[in-house]
Amino acid sequence: MNVTVTDPVFDLPRGCTFDAADWAILARCWYPVAVARDVGDQPVGGVLLDAPLVIYRADGVLVVADDLCPHRGVPLSMGVGDGRTIACAYHGFRFGAEGRCVRVPAHPDNAIPGKLHLRTYPAIERYGLVWTCLRPEGEAVLPPMPHWDDPAYQQITCPWIDIGGFAGRQVEGFIDVAHFAFVHTATFADPGNAVVPSYVPRRTADGFEAEYRSSVANYPVGIVGNAPPGFEWLRHFRVHLPFTATLEIHFPDDGRLVIMNAAAPVSARKTRMFAPICRNFDTGGPVEPVYEFNRRVFEEDRALVEAQKPENLPLDPTLEAHVMADRSSIAYRRGLKDMGLSRFFTA
Repeated sequence: MNVTVTDPVFDLPRGCTFDAADWAILARCWYPVAVARDVGDQPVGGVLLDAPLVIYRADGVLVVADDLCPHRGVPLSMGVGDGRTIACAYHGFRFGAEGRCVRVPAHPDNAIPGKLHLRTYPAIERYGLVWTCLRPEGEAVLPPMPHWDDPAYQQITCPWIDIGGFAGRQVEGFIDVAHFAFVHTATFADPGNAVVPSYVPRRTADGFEAEYRSSVANYPVGIVGNAPPGFEWLRHFRVHLPFTATLEIHFPDDGRLVIMNAAAPVSARKTRMFAPICRNFDTGGPVEPVYEFNRRVFEEDRALVEAQKPENLPLDPTLEAHVMADRSSIAYRRGLKDMGLSRFFTA
C-alpha cells in the first residue's frame, strides 16, 4: 500500500519528522510513553512519533489520549486531575474514563456532544511502564522481558532518559559490543580488553538474538566481584523490532541481570529511553544505586548517539563501513529494512 501525507487514513501529526510511509509502519508498533508510577492523579504529557499524548488515570484505569482539548486546542497535560477525571486548564472541561467528556462547567445541564470526547489509544501497564500504539492492528504484541514475572527476581523500573538522537541509533548502540572498552570505562568496562570474540546473530519471529561470550566483566568500577579466574561472561541480546532490546547478563553463581532498552521515538530526532531491570541477586537492595548506575551507563552512550552523523540510521549497507564485530548492527538494519522501512530514515 502506498501511503501519502494527504491520505486521510494516515493522519500525520503536525510537524511530523518522519516520511509518511515510515510513520505509518512505525505507528503500528507498541512503545512505552510513561513510567507507570509517575501517572497518579495528575495528567502526564508525552510525545510519541511526533504525536502529543496525555496519560492519566480515571478511577484507576489508565487512559492515553491526544494531548489536546477538542474545545479550544489547549494541551490537557496543562490541566489538573482528581483521580477520576482531568480538567482542561482553559475552560475546565472534564474528561474521564475512555476519554469521555463528562462535564462542561459553562453549561452543566446541557447534553455533551460527542465531538468533545477525546481520541484515545490502547493502554497497557507492563514492566512498570505504560505502553501504547497509535495505529493498533489485532492483539497487542509487547516486547518480552525474560524473568520479569519470576518471584525470585527483583523488578526495578529506572527513570527515563531523553536522548537528542534517533531511536534506531540508540538501539544499535545498546546492542554494540565493540564500544565497551572505549565508552564505558568509567562504569564497568576494561580499556585493555577491546577484542570482540566471534558471535552469530539468529533471526527470531520478532527480530533476532545474539549470544556474546567474553572476559569483560559487568561489575561496576571500584566494586570487587566474585568471578573466578577465567570466568566467561555471557551476554544474551534479544532484539524486538523496531526499537526494543533486552540484555541478559550471566553472572557467577547463576546470577542474572536483565536490562530492557525500550527506545520510544519522540520524533526522528529525539528518543525517550525506558529501562526496566530485573535481577536475582541483591534482591533486597535499594533501587537508587541501580537508578544512578544505569543513568551513568546510558549517559555515556547518549553523548555518542547525539554526535553521530548522519543523525538517522542508514539501512543501505553501502552507506557506512562495517567490520565483523558489527554483525548485530547489520542484522538490526536488515530487520528494519524487512519491515518495509525506507533505506534511510529521512528527518
